[in-house]
Amino acid sequence: MKIELPQVGESVTEGVIGKWLKQIGDRVEKFDPLVEVVTDKVNMEMPSPVSGTLSSIIAQEGETVPMGGLIAEIEVEGEEPASAVPAPIAAPQPQAVNRTGELLKDVAPVGPTGGVLNMETDTPVSSGRKRYSPAVLRLAGEHNVDLSHVNGSGMNGRITRKDVQQAIDQGVATTEPATAAPQTAPAPAVPGADEERIPLTPIRRLIAENMVKSATLIPQAWTTVEVDVSGLIQRRQAVRAEFQEREGINITYLPFVIKALAESLKENPLLNSSWGGDSIILKKRINIGVAMATSEGLMVPVIHNADTLSIAGLAKRVHDLTDRARRSQLRLEDVQGGTFTANNTGVLGSVESKPLVNYPQAAIMTTEAIVKRPVAINDAIAIRSMMNLCMSFDHRIMDGAEASGFINAVKARLEAIGPNTGIY
Repeated sequence: MKIELPQVGESVTEGVIGKWLKQIGDRVEKFDPLVEVVTDKVNMEMPSPVSGTLSSIIAQEGETVPMGGLIAEIEVEGEEPASAVPAPIAAPQPQAVNRTGELLKDVAPVGPTGGVLNMETDTPVSSGRKRYSPAVLRLAGEHNVDLSHVNGSGMNGRITRKDVQQAIDQGVATTEPATAAPQTAPAPAVPGADEERIPLTPIRRLIAENMVKSATLIPQAWTTVEVDVSGLIQRRQAVRAEFQEREGINITYLPFVIKALAESLKENPLLNSSWGGDSIILKKRINIGVAMATSEGLMVPVIHNADTLSIAGLAKRVHDLTDRARRSQLRLEDVQGGTFTANNTGVLGSVESKPLVNYPQAAIMTTEAIVKRPVAINDAIAIRSMMNLCMSFDHRIMDGAEASGFINAVKARLEAIGPNTGIY
């Protein structure tokens, strides 16, 4: 039985094979973890859809596979192996006629499109050119790798991304780009002992691709306001001990900010939307993604229906998502459906930033470090706790007036927090 990478959501189009948990020849029971798959949303273990014996691994570790793409084959009892089914031959040659199962010599097998099948690479060949996966071609093109010089480690000698990366690391199999200087020009310096190449992890590569997509597909503008959060600090300090004792977790500033964001998004629905080409798609649910740094890279788990939760409820959701993100235990549903993203860059010491919009959302907001400094209040100087809010937004969807209206609504709500602000 052919095993395909299942569709896991409309926004997830491909996955990277992280690690095979079963090897060829292993017995696999239905729902047993079969392979680790890395997507731009989350790492997940794919369970086996059937019971049987893993007979073939088609997608190698590190290879990018589109959703629905073939990754393996499992022999199921009572089912004839796919490899044993003879392919139809439109016009068999007389010399090729023989008994089933006997090796035919000096016969060129014919591929499904009429091209000769190269048995060394298991790759259809048409007009003398091999076919490679998009991931292999992309990596080879970026580093000017001549694939004819690369030895494949995949099934039947197929070239994988790992093979190409190994060739790059060894500094072999490269060819000059079309715009290279004449042969007499000095050759570029070869990386030496003073350099180190760090291979990209699957999640790092996906983050990079998403950042490029955001920066190139969304025309982004940026704005910032400063907020007096002295009242927020006092309120949080007043409820901190009681909340810790009652809920068993610490309450941070972030739930107060998310509450202000959710209420402001209800008043400014244009910020809770996405670009639809010939229209603007308003989202009816307010699902706020919270960017989190983990050992594997940036994750953005989502608080669904954030506008229906109290500050205490938001605090518990943030704690739960943060804990599971750091332990690599997020589920796919935890990272789907986000309509707006918040990022607490202030925890890293930042006081001002220009974030990239989380494609295909309309905007992203960062909360910066809280700094005490003198400010003018009613013609007098006072020491207050100040924090910057920074927001990037899709200029196709909105202009400065709408963006400023939203960020100032968040500012007003944060500055209105006081001794009577409810937590539950």
